[in-house]
Amino acid sequence: MGTPEQILSDRLAHAFEAVVGEPVDPLVQRSQFADYQSNAALGSAKRLGRKPRDIAAAVLAAADLGDLVEHTEISGPGFINMTLRAQVLGRMAGAVGADDRLGVPPVDPETVVVDYSAPNTAKEMHVGHLRSTIIGDAAVRITEWLGHRVIKRNHLGDWGTPFGMLIEHLLDIGEAEAAAELSVGDLNGFYTAARRKFDGSDEFKERSRRRVVLLQGGDEATLRLWRLLVAESKQYFMKVYDSLDVRLVEADFVGESAYNDELASVIAELDRLGLLRSSEGADCVFPAGFTGRDGEPLPLIVRKSDGGYGYATTDLAAIRDRLTTLGATRLLYVVGMPQQQHFAMVFTTAQEAGWLAPPARATHIGFGSVLGADGKVLRSRAGGTIKLVDLLDEAVDRATRAIEEKNPGLDAGSRAEVARAVGIGAIKYADLSTDRLRDYTFDFDRMLSFEGNTAPYLQYAHARIRSIFRRGGVTPGRDGTPVRIAEPAERALALELLAFPDIVAAVSESMEFHRLANYLYGLATAFTAFYERCPVLKAEEPSRGSRLALCDLTARTLATGLGLLGIAAPDTM
Repeated sequence: MGTPEQILSDRLAHAFEAVVGEPVDPLVQRSQFADYQSNAALGSAKRLGRKPRDIAAAVLAAADLGDLVEHTEISGPGFINMTLRAQVLGRMAGAVGADDRLGVPPVDPETVVVDYSAPNTAKEMHVGHLRSTIIGDAAVRITEWLGHRVIKRNHLGDWGTPFGMLIEHLLDIGEAEAAAELSVGDLNGFYTAARRKFDGSDEFKERSRRRVVLLQGGDEATLRLWRLLVAESKQYFMKVYDSLDVRLVEADFVGESAYNDELASVIAELDRLGLLRSSEGADCVFPAGFTGRDGEPLPLIVRKSDGGYGYATTDLAAIRDRLTTLGATRLLYVVGMPQQQHFAMVFTTAQEAGWLAPPARATHIGFGSVLGADGKVLRSRAGGTIKLVDLLDEAVDRATRAIEEKNPGLDAGSRAEVARAVGIGAIKYADLSTDRLRDYTFDFDRMLSFEGNTAPYLQYAHARIRSIFRRGGVTPGRDGTPVRIAEPAERALALELLAFPDIVAAVSESMEFHRLANYLYGLATAFTAFYERCPVLKAEEPSRGSRLALCDLTARTLATGLGLLGIAAPDTM
């Protein structure tokens, strides 16, 4: 079962090759002037020294489109416009309606590691962690849904020099007091108090430094206290993840400390491979293609002059483990854009070491910042970072008030469930509907609106469709019967529905979730136009059954697409 775009592309590709004499991408896409359009004749004209319209005419003459296309024309400088036969659209829509996978084909499964969220132990999760967690969760969901084996990695910042001062502060206030303070989520307070002591007391600073040495040396008493800090932090992080409704579980926490025993062997292997060079007392790798402002090769420091290891060494140990031990062939690192060069250098080093070799590949899934109304990075009114849990609670509170106003008859239990779905969904959709490389402005009023390109609009569209079946007392049929396409609004909706597999395939590769979000918004808009122009329950057969099938397929596609974004689709709102 192929999509219309795929089938047209395949057939036009054969025709273009026959005319041009070499493989050509037909560049088939949706068009406002027809169902689909091919623009490839324009690109071929210069190579052949012929007019694009002449090439387009020759391609149409060679193409086998008669059973699919009702009408073709050459427009403008050489665009090929194609309008599908209504029977073909109806047959395809019926077949997709009978498919649990909505026309999305099975894949050759591979092992994919998704590295995301990565908060720091004994530090509050704040709005800065929002995008990594939301985008990473969507990456996990779409990759899993396609049938790949997904391994989640929450690369927790749980090691290093700050733990000297944190453990000393824990000892100062007592284990029971520290555990109580951390268990209620006051991670910021705990960390700030330790930092204040470190900055203000030479005696405490010296104690902290000695404690770091004990920690790194494997002192069991120090390790026990370190484990207490990590365990309490993990419990709090899990509360945030549960509130955000993401798939991370405690077993996915594999922090920096997990690779401690591998760091020396990473250095040794890089040295054996001839990649290690000394620079100003530090051991470095100079991956090809990276230079500083002075034009000199840029180093990736893997062992500092004092013998300590940094982020680069841990990241190299992690990538080696994921490729060799876990057998991953695709690595996704969901980390902000400021780390772009760092990961590019790590990936290149892994390639030069022979760890990252085809078919394995690694991709940095970068993203921009969350901004406030002032155009600056979002902060609290006091100027500090906003706790993520406070942001989520406010979203649910605002959604509760909106649901009470929109549907005052909803019982308390249902209202709470719907409000959580709407509030959390609104935050996720505002993030995912923006090109992830761009910054976006956080605006509760806009993201919780039931109008425009928002999660509540899509959720309400889904709930409205489900209400049609409740009011009609009917169960949707999914037996593959062809859908009757007679009205323009039916055609427009069917075309949108049949595009879902193409969108999923593209997004699973690019991880550009705004493309899926925009598709879902376009689908909901097409359904609204269909619903206004085409009576459903009051229609006579065979239109009634066909329109119910289109309604059902729309609801399932909206629910599935929102689910891939990590957003719930309530049946009632």
